[in-house]
Amino acid sequence: MAHPIPPLPSLRAFEATGRLLSFRKAAEELSITRSAVSHQIHALEEALSVRLLERSTRGVSLTPAGQAFLPEIQAALGRLATAIADLRRPSPNEPLTISLLPTFAVRWLIPRLGAFRRRYPDIEVRLDASLEVAKFAGSDVDLAIRYGRGDWPGLHSERLIAESLILVCSPGLLQGPVPLKEPSDLAHHVLLHNSSHPEDWSLWLRAAAVTGVDLDRGPSFAYAELLLRAAAEGLGVALVPSHLAEGDLATGSLVAPFDFTYDSGFSYWLVCPIQALDDRRVAAFREWLLGEIDGRAMPS
Repeated sequence: MAHPIPPLPSLRAFEATGRLLSFRKAAEELSITRSAVSHQIHALEEALSVRLLERSTRGVSLTPAGQAFLPEIQAALGRLATAIADLRRPSPNEPLTISLLPTFAVRWLIPRLGAFRRRYPDIEVRLDASLEVAKFAGSDVDLAIRYGRGDWPGLHSERLIAESLILVCSPGLLQGPVPLKEPSDLAHHVLLHNSSHPEDWSLWLRAAAVTGVDLDRGPSFAYAELLLRAAAEGLGVALVPSHLAEGDLATGSLVAPFDFTYDSGFSYWLVCPIQALDDRRVAAFREWLLGEIDGRAMPS
């Protein structure tokens, strides 16, 4: 007669506690309470009629039975994880879905995607451009290019581009009644604001040691794409991430009147579930993307 298999949560609780030798650390790893971990292991010991852990004031240790059981459970859980990953692994013919911000898609990635298609003609790419942070669980998103500081627990994150803010404007603002020649000349020009980052101008001006500029004047725009377009149309002076302005600077529709740049402390990151790194499509895109970052030249 086959013996019933204990519930998976109790096996995972024992594996984590046996490996870490700590109820607290196991609870943190499993995102449950310490008492829940203790309860699940107690239920497992009751079901097996075997004591697996020794509890004392000095901490937790494995009994001889626990020492023998732990590697078997780890191997079984590993096989189960592999089987689930194989079951969920997408078909090679499925599109590679990438979540990213609209402006990064339009300004940086799309101009370069032709090179990826030429290298990997069998991999179709689908761009999910949105301001929302896509969740991987329960979605078709395979990887994301996210903006932030890299703090996404449980996910693989890899810095792509550190953001530096530069001042840009249309070439016409370099002449006229009050030509933009020195940072102090900003007091006589319209400032264009990014409503998602209202502090950018004050940080840049402070770092550049510029005073006497009214930060309350000038229109605001919700997207960096709109900010760049407004600057190119001569509506004012904008602070933008340098990598998003590369195309306009190359064509001359925008100019950067000053060399001063400001490190915002934020970056663009490649983010994906750790197991997604084994996906051929993800691995191919990651390798290509890192190569493009190293080159950093705008495609002709």
